[in-house]
Amino acid sequence: MTANQSITPFLWFDDKAEEAMKFYVSVFSGSPKKRGESRIISIARYDKGMESPGIDDMIGKVLTGVFELDGQQFMALDGGPIFKFNEAFSLLIECEDQKEIDYFWEKLSAVPESEVCGWLKDKYGVSWQITPKNFTTVMNDPDRKKAIKMMNAVLKMKKIIIKDLESV
Repeated sequence: MTANQSITPFLWFDDKAEEAMKFYVSVFSGSPKKRGESRIISIARYDKGMESPGIDDMIGKVLTGVFELDGQQFMALDGGPIFKFNEAFSLLIECEDQKEIDYFWEKLSAVPESEVCGWLKDKYGVSWQITPKNFTTVMNDPDRKKAIKMMNAVLKMKKIIIKDLESV
């Protein structure tokens, strides 16, 4: 992992870790704003001779994959259908402007019924929050009436629309 990163998200996929890593790298590499590096760093695969129940079905799949999105490293593996992603864990993308929010929303959203308050779910089941860069600051505004009005507006949205928040 990078020298200044001591916590690395580790994502468990059924059997599509490599596909997911390539997809995420392509999404972040194509972002309309200049971001940190996005790349696949390494992939170790399940191989013959590994001794564990079910390994034979996983030969060639990702045992561990290290990839980077916007300078943040992640690890992934193909572990089978034992565990599933859910909304209790999400990845937050802070966007510079509406163009960037729209880009990530269009590229990542795959489950329309899970879209709420800037949250979406991608085709692999990973939940993402797509928010304006100053979102946390606005929600913590010392003017509590203003913050509550803003939060009430967000609660009615699926994708966050900055101009609609600015008119609150």
